Amino acid sequence: MYESSQPTPRPNRRHRGPGRLVLVVGAVVALLLGVGLAGLAATRLLDDPDPSRWQAEPVGSAGSAGAGTPSPEPTAAQVVSLSATGDIVMGNAPARLPANGGKGFFDSVREALAADLVMGNLEEPITDDTGTSKCGANSTQCHQFRVPPSYAAHLKEAGFGLLNQANNHGYDYGAAGYRNTQRHLEAQGLANTGAPDQITVMDVKGVKVAVVGFSSYAWSNSLVDIPAAAEVIKKAATQAELVVVQVHMGGEGTDKIHVKPGTEMFLGENRGDPVKFSHAMVDAGADLIVGHGPHVLRGMEFYQGRLIAYSLGNFAGGAGALNNSGRLGWGGVLKVSLAADGTFSGGEFVSTYMNSAGKPTVDTQKRGLKAVQDLSAADFDNSAAKLDAAGKISAPA
Repeated sequence: MYESSQPTPRPNRRHRGPGRLVLVVGAVVALLLGVGLAGLAATRLLDDPDPSRWQAEPVGSAGSAGAGTPSPEPTAAQVVSLSATGDIVMGNAPARLPANGGKGFFDSVREALAADLVMGNLEEPITDDTGTSKCGANSTQCHQFRVPPSYAAHLKEAGFGLLNQANNHGYDYGAAGYRNTQRHLEAQGLANTGAPDQITVMDVKGVKVAVVGFSSYAWSNSLVDIPAAAEVIKKAATQAELVVVQVHMGGEGTDKIHVKPGTEMFLGENRGDPVKFSHAMVDAGADLIVGHGPHVLRGMEFYQGRLIAYSLGNFAGGAGALNNSGRLGWGGVLKVSLAADGTFSGGEFVSTYMNSAGKPTVDTQKRGLKAVQDLSAADFDNSAAKLDAAGKISAPA
């Protein structure tokens, strides 16, 4: 269970020392929903899979407090494991849905996803047809997605704990579709984030983790207004020990694999300045930044001891909803362990691909890992994240 209530702010955030990790999650779509969403905080007690496989060294941590029992103040050495994916599209109703109602859609990657908190970028509404859709009847270059309400259960079964709605498809079926998505996720005990001023706070093994979603669209926290975004992160830092940013940013396509300084445009839209935004969020208090949006993998860097993953690519595109050719079919699961004081305790990248049915599948060829290795080295020089042949992530010397 999780609560939709504003947590009591902590008086001061601890000093940031070296060795903190930040992941930039690229899907940021904030929604102007109305009364009750601003400042939404969700608290959920999560399961406790073993993260030792990707931790730099084993660190003991206390279990989650029971329902209705206040969590003890975490110690600086307490470690929680987090995992994150890029874009998730399970299908496109009514005609393009996976076989068997989507049953077993995530079976191949359930083990890879396992962590104390599993996050994904949900690139479609979970809703019946609302009668309001983004694409007109005669549209030819417009893409909209949705899956039936029953598909929320597949996310639960896969192990997800939180889904980001801050992206360009969060509003494909209007305000009603967005609200329906929240409702169906919540019915499965899943948290959501991404609406304007929404700060979702999770209780992860006694450590408060705030997750905030950003994009360049009106239904999410703004990626483009960096000063306003920084204020949201500063507020989140008063409410939790750890702050994670989910951000949908950058241009799209196979020619957008490199991260360069400056604003990125796509189809006339300002998709933000990924480097400037990510660095500013770390400066404001973010501990992990997970990026998505380009539909291809991008490199990773450490900034002030925090890891920024600029794009985790496509994770799922059921029944051909997303193009899975070449680099467009590669994705991955980003796994990190953070101490309660933000110290980076270890990380791993698990390569995935979308199979012929668009289902996420562990990639034994590790094509995504090789791409992230090359792109990180090419784009970030001395700040590039180091990934070894097994996918283990470390900061530059």
